[in-house]
Amino acid sequence: MRTFNSPFRKELEDFLTLRQASLSKSAYAHDCHYLADFDTFSARYTNEKFVSETLINNWIHTLNGKSSSVANEVIVIRIFMKYLNSIGITAYIPPIPKVADDYVPYIFSDEELDRIYLQADNLDVANTKKNPLIQYEFPMVIRLMYGCGLRIGETLALKMKDVDLIGGILIMRHTKGDRQRLVPMNPLLTEILERYCLAMGIVGVPDAWLFPISGKDESMTPKDTQHWFKKILRLAEISFPGRKKHERGPCLHCMRHVFVFKSFAAAVKAGRRIDDSVLYLSIYLGHDSLQETEKYMKFSSELFPEAMELFSDYSADVFPEVAYET
Repeated sequence: MRTFNSPFRKELEDFLTLRQASLSKSAYAHDCHYLADFDTFSARYTNEKFVSETLINNWIHTLNGKSSSVANEVIVIRIFMKYLNSIGITAYIPPIPKVADDYVPYIFSDEELDRIYLQADNLDVANTKKNPLIQYEFPMVIRLMYGCGLRIGETLALKMKDVDLIGGILIMRHTKGDRQRLVPMNPLLTEILERYCLAMGIVGVPDAWLFPISGKDESMTPKDTQHWFKKILRLAEISFPGRKKHERGPCLHCMRHVFVFKSFAAAVKAGRRIDDSVLYLSIYLGHDSLQETEKYMKFSSELFPEAMELFSDYSADVFPEVAYET
């Protein structure tokens, strides 16, 4: 249990005990972090056992980061304020701050992708004892993520029984939201994946991981994969200096964004309307709704000004820039 120092230390401890019984481990950890920050601020600000509007507003002004992150933190404190009121302690309940969609993904250029593949295909694993198979696995990982728009967790969770090499389909069994979906592959990507599976000796072994750790019945972890991708970015001299907090910057998940960007651009160039394509792409990506696909349609016009013209008007009409209450 955390140690608190403000006049609300006992109430914070009791509140967290209640929250721990109803929250997941990660959600509980977030609550602990937010409440500890509020406790630290309150300890400096007041010795009295009530929460004024001024105290809350001054605390909110200390928050920074994405508007959605600030809103999430305020929501937790609101719940605590309601708890204080329920036990007879006067506490001001602040409104939830407006959330603006300020997320901007990073899109690799074709030239940057060439450099990434070059470095991935020539990984130096001389001193890698944990998983020497990484030199064969990693080039396939990023090709699947780029070619199918997969999440990293989905990619690493694949087993041989999830791969239909004849039909060219990946069976995603446990994705975000614990849903399933089928992901068709480009024939060339299917051919590359088949050669990879043959080289790894996993064809005909249903329970074999597609990306195993050498000598273990385990798959590569997202942490290890991200570590290698960061190394590749350094070797490829790809960085994003001066990026803002709401800008993702180059990372492994950006392969999914590149897939979406190129899918929309290819659809328009082929004469297909974007509004005829967006629903299918949303399903292909495993999204709950078109709103979840929205952030994948917002790209920096500085990166690809010509391609942006293909669908900027559409995205502006369907997903206007508005602030909203959560």
